[in-house]
Amino acid sequence: MTFANLPTSTILLGSIAAAAALVYFPYLVVAITRFQVGFDISAPRAAFDKLPDYGKRATWAHQNSWEAFILYSVAALMAYATHQESATVVNCAIGFTVARLLYSIFYIINFPIGRSLMFGVGSVAIYTLMSMSIISTMN
Repeated sequence: MTFANLPTSTILLGSIAAAAALVYFPYLVVAITRFQVGFDISAPRAAFDKLPDYGKRATWAHQNSWEAFILYSVAALMAYATHQESATVVNCAIGFTVARLLYSIFYIINFPIGRSLMFGVGSVAIYTLMSMSIISTMN
């Protein structure tokens, strides 16, 4: 038992669900800005050029969130399938989730250094989980 007395497997699966939800966090900003500029349901992508800069950044954050989610879900499922049980795994799962929330916020408010740091933290979490899982199968 680890974080809040939850098993590591629960934290891993919960972090996948949280990461999936976080994909849509920046999209909420996109949706709000689309309606502010006049949303045309017959041409939803045409509104992009009309969006304010923060709406455009929210769109890009949403797109990047999908890309990160795909890699993270694979890494977390690898750790789950190989029964990884350690503080490092828990820290990676929680760290990735927090980093992706902050990544989107920093992207939308145009704080590039913060965004890049959070991208790095998320990437380290992904590749740490993958590496630990692969190494564990070699024993």
